[in-house]
Amino acid sequence: MAFLFEYGLFLAKAVTIVAAIGVILIMIIGASQKPKGKSGEIELKDLSKQIDDTRDQFIEQTLDKKALKAHKKANKKQDTLPSEEKVFVIDFIGSMDAHEVASLREEVSAILTIADKDKDQVLVNLESGGGVVHGYGLAASQLIRIKDFGLPLTICIDKVAASGGYMMACVADKIVAAPFAIVGSIGVIAQLPNFSKILKKNDVDFEQITAGEYKRTLTMFGENTDKGREKFKEEIEHTHGLFKEFVAEHRTTLDISAVATGEHWFASHAKTLNLVDEIKTSDDVLLSLNEQHQLYKVSYKIKKGLPEKLGLSVSTMVEKLGMSLWSKSQKIGM
Repeated sequence: MAFLFEYGLFLAKAVTIVAAIGVILIMIIGASQKPKGKSGEIELKDLSKQIDDTRDQFIEQTLDKKALKAHKKANKKQDTLPSEEKVFVIDFIGSMDAHEVASLREEVSAILTIADKDKDQVLVNLESGGGVVHGYGLAASQLIRIKDFGLPLTICIDKVAASGGYMMACVADKIVAAPFAIVGSIGVIAQLPNFSKILKKNDVDFEQITAGEYKRTLTMFGENTDKGREKFKEEIEHTHGLFKEFVAEHRTTLDISAVATGEHWFASHAKTLNLVDEIKTSDDVLLSLNEQHQLYKVSYKIKKGLPEKLGLSVSTMVEKLGMSLWSKSQKIGM
């Protein structure tokens, strides 16, 4: 009897929790059906304060009381007011489709509204292996806005800035890279599978109707022609030519014919090819700038709506419930 009572109580609790989850799911579906545009906001983080606080915490933990007292006395009269010269820091970690440019444009616009072109500068921590041409072309154009405004622009590469990533980096007044960061890959690639033989083997017809001789040069399901391949190759070469012209325009010290082969290099080698200007990590660059400048991290954050917040809560709840049910079922089984 005790076993049946315990099992019934457990079952009642489980049903109650499942019912509650169902109500929450209905609320999420109802909220998601309301047409509401996402809005975001600019966040400004005081990097100088973060660096200084870390330094002070380290000092407090490494000095004895007497030495710490002497240190504080020696630094008591130092001016604690922020420097008038500011460095605005942006992080850009790019994906294949470069959708992060949506936040980048907001961050750049925000900086341009408050920056002093005679005192301030911008530093971008860049990480990307490249992606779609139009996406990274727009991202590079956003960085050009900084240059056109008159602000010095530094790009820091700790891991990789290749292909579209280097298209962005080459815009900078100065490119700083960690020794083993990957840079270059000034080339264009396009590839797609073709399933026409499989379709024919299974007696599946494929029809494609276009207006314009070259509306579609290569296709995934129809038979590709030599003429279509030649045209597609011509388009790729044209894109590569535009890429080379863009890089050469912004990195005038480059021998573009030597580096625009699609190859990539580690930064220590890339420096000899003038693809980067200095070998150093972004951490060292920021520490150096912090000595004479006020550093601010600028980021654009999308506000999460009710459906997204509830969705996260529900997924967490379901996971915990699943673990709880499994655990209790194990005990009952015993």
